[in-house]
Amino acid sequence: MTGKEEAAIARTPKAPAGDETSPARRRSTAAKPAAPRATPVKAAKPKPTATGAEPATPRKRQVAAGPDAAPKPRRTRRVKASPDRLEELVTAVRNSLEDDKAEDILVLDVADRASFTDRMIIATGLADRQIQAMADHLEDALEKVGLKLNRSAIQASPDWVLIDAGDLVVHLFKPEARAMYALERMWGPDSPHGEGGTGTA
Repeated sequence: MTGKEEAAIARTPKAPAGDETSPARRRSTAAKPAAPRATPVKAAKPKPTATGAEPATPRKRQVAAGPDAAPKPRRTRRVKASPDRLEELVTAVRNSLEDDKAEDILVLDVADRASFTDRMIIATGLADRQIQAMADHLEDALEKVGLKLNRSAIQASPDWVLIDAGDLVVHLFKPEARAMYALERMWGPDSPHGEGGTGTA
């Protein structure tokens, strides 16, 4: 080795002690850019079950609200059936329900509690097929005594079928739905006097 080569080596700076990391290793350990944050996905709200759902039709909501609910705007007063005619309709409905083995048939006089009807008839069916048959036979029974129902008169859901016959409204329930809505307690003799009357018998 010549004197010039030795002088060049002497002038080359040495790496600081302890710094043995190679350039390739330094590049591999360099800070990596942060990954973009994932946008949180909101969980979908569970849909209400059939039994716990809010009644789907205005008449069902009105019935479920009870006689002490806020009064609705007054419509043209319906023409009420005579007592004899009303009793004829109630008898036809009761006989039809008894023939179909309906359980716990109850007739409520709500003339002083509701503006939309005078009688409520509540009955229980144990299965979808039984309740549907009860509704079909009720429609036939009412037609035989001269009352043909409109298409919108039967409002059906899996656990509650409402038949709006004007002077009387029929409710066909599954047992759990009947217990939940408790119409007999809400509209029975001890219920408040609401939109339909003054509270006198």
